[in-house]
Amino acid sequence: MSLIVGLTGGIGSGKTTVADLFAERGAALVDTDAIAHELTGPQGAAMATIAAAFGAAVLRPDGGLDRAAMRAVVFSDRAARTRLEAILHPLIRQQSEARCEAATNAPYVLLVVPLLVETGSYRERADRVLVVDCDESVQISRVMARSGLAAEDVKAIMATQASRADRRAVADDMVLNEGGLEALMPQVESLHQRYLDLARAKPHAGR
Repeated sequence: MSLIVGLTGGIGSGKTTVADLFAERGAALVDTDAIAHELTGPQGAAMATIAAAFGAAVLRPDGGLDRAAMRAVVFSDRAARTRLEAILHPLIRQQSEARCEAATNAPYVLLVVPLLVETGSYRERADRVLVVDCDESVQISRVMARSGLAAEDVKAIMATQASRADRRAVADDMVLNEGGLEALMPQVESLHQRYLDLARAKPHAGR
């Protein structure tokens, strides 16, 4: 299998922007959030089970998941979060693993997992852990600007994630994303060259 770089970061850290820059350089992108959206969209593979577990109140008219309604449920009920994760996580892992294995034409795979630090199975699959880092105040302001959530709501989401210190502690590599693209580009380019070197050095069993 190709070199797998697990990319993570807190909400509002800029994971998508960083991931896109690596993809522009030829990395294969496997995004677990995108897979989750596919699974919970209209006709998504997880929706029948979610509807049976939580009822019509968490469904949109088109049959997809009403994410705001589901968020309200899981924030008020820890058991509900556990039930939802038990439905989604095995499907996401299965899909992401298949896509990583299929990415044979790319020099390496960027596996984007927002909760990588919290989820041991993804850490075990990654050859390197890349953390997109920024100050927590920057996270809050970005999420408020893009989603309209109040600061208290953003902090509540952040409280369910690993702390900044926890993410930094497991990082093999780090991108600091507190400025604009001009600050990101040289960091990404340097890491891209490093990953190309590591990918060339990694044995590719079965090829």
